[in-house]
Amino acid sequence: MQERLPSELAEVLRPGLPSLAEEIIGAIGHEVPEYRRPLEGPFGRGLRHGVERALGRFVDTLVDPRAADATDRREVYVELGRGEMRAGRSLDALLSAYRLGARIAWERCVALGQKAGFDPDTLYRLASAIFDYIDRISAESVEGFAAEQSVTLAERQRRRRALVRLLARDDAGAEEVRDLAQLAVWPRPQTVAGLVTRAEDADRFASRLGGEAIVVTEQGLALAFLPDPDAPGRAAELQQALEDAPAALGPTVPLERAAISLHRAQAAFGLQERGVLPPRSPLLSDAHLPDLLLHGDGALAADLAARALAPLDDLRDGARERLLETLRAWLDEPGQVTRVAERLHVHPQTVRYRMAQLRDLFGERLEDPDARFELALALRATAPGA
Repeated sequence: MQERLPSELAEVLRPGLPSLAEEIIGAIGHEVPEYRRPLEGPFGRGLRHGVERALGRFVDTLVDPRAADATDRREVYVELGRGEMRAGRSLDALLSAYRLGARIAWERCVALGQKAGFDPDTLYRLASAIFDYIDRISAESVEGFAAEQSVTLAERQRRRRALVRLLARDDAGAEEVRDLAQLAVWPRPQTVAGLVTRAEDADRFASRLGGEAIVVTEQGLALAFLPDPDAPGRAAELQQALEDAPAALGPTVPLERAAISLHRAQAAFGLQERGVLPPRSPLLSDAHLPDLLLHGDGALAADLAARALAPLDDLRDGARERLLETLRAWLDEPGQVTRVAERLHVHPQTVRYRMAQLRDLFGERLEDPDARFELALALRATAPGA
């Protein structure tokens, strides 16, 4: 155990503490870049209080070593660490200020000790005690910084989870989303996509995508929103984050339609888990609109019809309706010109003419079984009473 310093040192050092505090404060303001500003207001008062208490506490330990452990005194440095975290700074500046203060205090205290006639061995031990003391209060500030960081991160995560739940609602208001996004430190993107995976994969997924994805776990599922899902490199980044874990990705939508994308991803993931859809990671839900529609997600009908029948969008209403009617009959009676003509009450040549128009508009899709199936679903979705 290290020999205690003589308590008489305290009486020698104490009168010089006010001027020493001023010198340290001035040096910090001059030499630590982050603190090069007028040391006024709450920040200046806190720094001055910290320096003065540090010096006084150190000298008190020369008389009573237990003074270093006083809760009210250590809390000063814990709070300084918390303050750096709240100000958005790292601890580098504060720890630099501590080291600078220790160097100045060592020089001045050794000079005073020499003047008072203390032997060199005592002064060496004084220097060691000063730097040990600075290590202690540095550790207290690190503790405060870490505690505040933990609280801040926990609160941010809580708000981000609340934001996911809000975005998942069909009635989420724009102002409500904006306010909660600000509190959650989540810059609102122009577009998002909902993603669903298993709950056990949520933490790994969120950590690999960093602060961009917001995730919540609900009833065994991880529900997430990805900002700017079509940005360059995002698809590869997402695939790497998922690591082949089963997942479904909703369509890219404006932020105000986030709930639609998430609901679609949930429907696709449910079918994936049941083995209806392939175990891709991620499974793109909009590549399987017919399957989703057939399995009960009626809200998809409008999107399916809009996408499948888009080649007819530029036609006048009458022409569009005639071609829709012909296409519907042709898909029901493929290749049967006469039967289609009878059904439509037109001449077979009229059917051939209309089919030529449809082939110009739809191209090879009329020959592809999957595309014909999608068109048939789209036509039924737009039929009266569908």
